[in-house]
This record gives sequence, C-alpha cells and structure tokens, in this order.
Amino acid sequence: MLMSMLRGLGRGVKALSTGLLALLILFEEWGWQPLQRAMGWVARLPVLRQLEALIVRLPPRWALGVFLLPSLLLLPVKLLALFLVAQGQKTLGLGVIVLAKLVGTAIVARLFTLTQPALMRMAWFASLYARWTTWKEALLARVRASWAWRWGRAFKRQLRRRWARWRAAVFS
Repeated sequence: MLMSMLRGLGRGVKALSTGLLALLILFEEWGWQPLQRAMGWVARLPVLRQLEALIVRLPPRWALGVFLLPSLLLLPVKLLALFLVAQGQKTLGLGVIVLAKLVGTAIVARLFTLTQPALMRMAWFASLYARWTTWKEALLARVRASWAWRWGRAFKRQLRRRWARWRAAVFS
C-alpha cells in the first residue's frame, strides 16, 4: 500500500514538474524569436554592431563562455527579487523576476544566434543540443495536443474575431 502511494505521489510530482517545465519552455518559445529580433534591432547601434562582430568570430570555448555569461550575471538580480519577496515587496520582486526573465531571454536568444555556429563545432554541445531539441519538440507536441492548449487556441481565435468585428463596427 505504501509503495503504491509513493508511486502515485511520484507520478503526480513528475506530471506537475513536466507541466511547469512545459510552461517555461512555451514562454521561451513564445519570446525567443520576437525578443531576438528586438535585440537585433538594438544591435544596430555602432558599438553593439562591433561587439557582435567580435562575438561571431570567437572560438568555440570562448563562445560558450559568452553564451553562458547572462545566466551568471542575472543570478544576483534573481536573488535580489527573492530578497524583495522575503521583505514583503511581493509585487516589486515579481516585477524584477519578470523583467529579468524578459531581458535574459532576449540577450540569450541573440547570443545564441551569434554563437551557434561556434558552439556546434563542439561535438558534445552539438549532441546535447540535438537531444534537447528532440526532447523539447516532443514535449511541445504533447502540450499542443492537450485539451487545454486546443481550448486556449480556440478561445484566442474567438477573441480575435470579436476584436476584428468590434474594430470594424467602431471605426467604420
């Protein structure tokens, strides 16, 4: 009986963690391209254009360091956000976390675009990336096949149609 309960608990924890991870990946997927494009626009500034030219020419190990740097730099910001929450500043702490996630995703997306050719020259990274991509696509396929995803897509289409009808009625 105890083993049965533990297995059930294990399945529940696995389902919950898979769901939370799926939400995180969906956010990354949603934000990756638009945020990367936004960073590309910002990178048109002459100083950043020169910096990007340097990054593109980096050897693989240096490219890996540059790619991982934002994660290390954002750690103190995330710790600050946790401190704010612990001090009762929940809204401010949440705002800091959301802003750090958006900025971090934008920077990492841009850096990955710049460093990917060098990173893929490292066999272990290319192998890990291929496995990650396969796993991520399988997870996203499961999420997209779920009733919640299909309902959300239908709801979004309905809202868009209503919005278009409302705009046509108001601005005609």
